[in-house]
Formats: sequence, C-alpha cells, structure tokens
Amino acid sequence: MSNSSNYAVSIRDLKKTYYSKKKSGQDKEALKSISLNIPEGCIFGLLGQNGAGKSTLINILAGLTLKTSGNIIINGIDIDKDPRQTRYSLGIVPQDIVLDPFFTVEETLDYYAGYFNIPKSERRTEELLNALHLKDKAKANSRQLSGGMKRRVLIAKALVHNPKILILDEPTAGVDVELRNQLWQYVKKLNDNGTTVLLTTHYLEEAENLCDFISIVNDGEVIANESPSSLIQKLGYKKIEIIFKEQISNLINKFSNYDSDLLDNYTLQIQYKNNENIINELLNFTKELKLTIKDITTKEPKLEEVFTSLINKKSN
Repeated sequence: MSNSSNYAVSIRDLKKTYYSKKKSGQDKEALKSISLNIPEGCIFGLLGQNGAGKSTLINILAGLTLKTSGNIIINGIDIDKDPRQTRYSLGIVPQDIVLDPFFTVEETLDYYAGYFNIPKSERRTEELLNALHLKDKAKANSRQLSGGMKRRVLIAKALVHNPKILILDEPTAGVDVELRNQLWQYVKKLNDNGTTVLLTTHYLEEAENLCDFISIVNDGEVIANESPSSLIQKLGYKKIEIIFKEQISNLINKFSNYDSDLLDNYTLQIQYKNNENIINELLNFTKELKLTIKDITTKEPKLEEVFTSLINKKSN
C-alpha cells in the first residue's frame, strides 16, 4: 500500500450500509469496499449516475455520515483520530443551495470565518468577494440573489478558511455558460496555487477538460480510476468522418464492410479499432467509387462514450 501522506485523500476499503429499521426490509449497501487515492494538487473527478454512491462518499469525508467500516486519511490525518482537524482541511460546496436568508453575502462569509475561529484581521472576506465577482452583492441577502450568484456564495463560503482540499458537488448545476466559465477559471487558479479539488459533475465534458484523474463509481463500487486520456484509450476505437462532394445516401451499402453511419447525405462516419490503419484503404476505395472527398477528420472518443460503455458493461 502506498504511503497515505503522499495523497490529499487516501481511502481504503470504505463501506457504508444503511440498515433497514423494518424486520422485513432490506439493508442498502451504498458503498462496497471503495479504495481511492487522490494525489495532492490535482483536480480529481468523481463520476457516476444518480444513486451510485458519490454523495454518500462526500458526506462521509465531510463528517455528515458515519462510515460502516474502512479507513480514510485526509491531509495525512486519520478521520477517526482527529475528525475536527480533517474537517478543517476541507472546503465543501454542497449540491443543494443552503444559505441563511437573513444574512447578507458579506455577513455570511464573516460568520462562517468565525465558525473556524479565524480572527477578524485574518479573514479573507474582501478577497473572496472580489475573486468571485460578488463585490456588488456584498450587502444583498440570499433572497435577492440569482441561482448562479448563490453558487458563487457557496464557493466563497467553502474557502473562508483557506482549505487545502476543495470538494465541489455538482457546482455548475443550473448555472449559465458565462458563470460556469468564470467559476472554472477561478477553480483552476486555486488548483494552480496548490489546492486539491474533488469534483462531482454530470457534465462529462467538464470532467474531461478539467480533471487530471477520474474515478467512475457504479452501484457503490469503483469501476474505473485513471486519467481521462487513459480511459478513452481503453475504449479501443476511433472514428473517422468523411465529407464527400457528391451525395452518398444511395451508396451507403457499398460501405457495408465497415462499421459505418450516414450522418447526412454527404457525410459518412466510420468506427475502427485503435490498432487498425484504414485511412489509405478508405482513400483507395472511395477513388474506386469515383467519389470526391471534401474533408476528412479523425476523432477520438469522448469521455461520455467511455462512461456509457463502462456503466452498460457493468450492468450486463
């Protein structure tokens, strides 16, 4: 086993069972012996369908849910030995928006900093208001904020104590594109400065573009855990897209030897294995058919395709 001090978070054989209170009821295994290492300073994606166990895992890390068994080391400290100190290492942005409707944004950040015993002279309220574009909303309460602004407040609230690990649980759900881009710019800046980020999201394109490592959880188990590029390579195929000058809808049967799809009257998409080299063969074949190629593009699979493939394989 690797030295857990090399990781921001080290999880070993983590299990969580919700025991039924009814005699006839069934116990629910939310987590089934999960083991994960989250390297310091990375952006780590935790992906899975609803009910896969992501929220249970995050709630255990946050101290909101008790684990059934297993070991968790956060920032080099066992959560069973010093839960208070491990929670101090975490900044958590929950999926649900929970803000006191009577506090202004500024008061919310000051109050939460006080919760961590941060002296007034050392509080980062002004810095966070500026960094998350909340300065003009400092005197507004949560009832006066849009959903996107509330998300910003949650992130600022999670950062008041300058945590080493930031947990983002669906941070861009329901957020417009402009705000999403601003949030990711700031998160990447935090990460560049050494903050480890644990992200859950249903926007798989975000995960593919942002994450250094990705873990896919299905039915309480880790079914994949590596870099996005390694996951995509495991799928084992690429696609080539050919745009012809002539209409080819009546010639699609000529390409029956290939795993092909007609995207429109002029565009053909062919899927092939990574170890195959079919481009020259295709060029010769289209020449035989007296077709003129306007454009040809090779495309790597997307993380979404890998995710769907792994989930379906596990289900079968």
